Amino acid sequence: MQSTTAIADRDLTAIRARGCIGLAVEAVAGVTRRRHVHESGSLRVRFPGSPGGALEAVTVNTGGGMTGGDAFDIDVAVGANARLTVTSTAAEKIYRSLGPPVTMNVTINVAAGGALTWLPQETILFDKAVLHRRIEVDLAADAHLVLVEPLVFGRTGMGESVQSGELRDSWRVRQNGKLIYAEGTRLGSPVAQTLADTAVAKDGVAIATALIVPGDEAITDAIQAMSSDVHGEVGVSAWNGRAVLRFCARDGAALRHDIINALGALRATPLPRNWTN
Repeated sequence: MQSTTAIADRDLTAIRARGCIGLAVEAVAGVTRRRHVHESGSLRVRFPGSPGGALEAVTVNTGGGMTGGDAFDIDVAVGANARLTVTSTAAEKIYRSLGPPVTMNVTINVAAGGALTWLPQETILFDKAVLHRRIEVDLAADAHLVLVEPLVFGRTGMGESVQSGELRDSWRVRQNGKLIYAEGTRLGSPVAQTLADTAVAKDGVAIATALIVPGDEAITDAIQAMSSDVHGEVGVSAWNGRAVLRFCARDGAALRHDIINALGALRATPLPRNWTN
């Protein structure tokens, strides 16, 4: 006879959350407006109102988190000369999996003269979480992009640590049809032991990558100038018209501080209000 726990775990594997957002925006008389909005499943998108001609979109996961087997897709299209900032209403939580991964697929298109700032709040991975994420970006030749993804391993404020689990993260960015940036991250058990390695995170549990297109040495200079006001570590490189920032911190609060200060120093885009309130 199967135990109650075994039956409960088997039944939980049959529960799958699905969520989808399709958002297209366009510029009308210098103001960015919604052209198409599609929502399904547990994902929603809201528009709190933005100063000036830009538009701010806030994604909401009504499920309160994600767990193994859940699948989410976000498709964002920014029209010519439109300006859009996408953030999330709260940190996204990835709970433990009984086997299958959480899958997240993000597709972004930015047309000529368009600008997108992608700045969700932190993704928090719990112990035994399994996350497979893919981000695909297509940019016009003169499009602008600020793409930031913060990750925190465990609820650091509660002293939690992530001992096991899996993260697979793939980014592919093309401009004018040409691949200009590609990276892949694969982190598996033992997670905490790997993060403790000096060459990986030196005991840091909060990390982020920021990709800025176009980017040049002025970004490198601005980040180096703020080195006295960094709570963790921030590295920056610029080459061939793009810049990449790497963040590593002891906890989510320190990571958030450094991201806010770095983007503020660059003055690349106004920060979403839920990042500064």
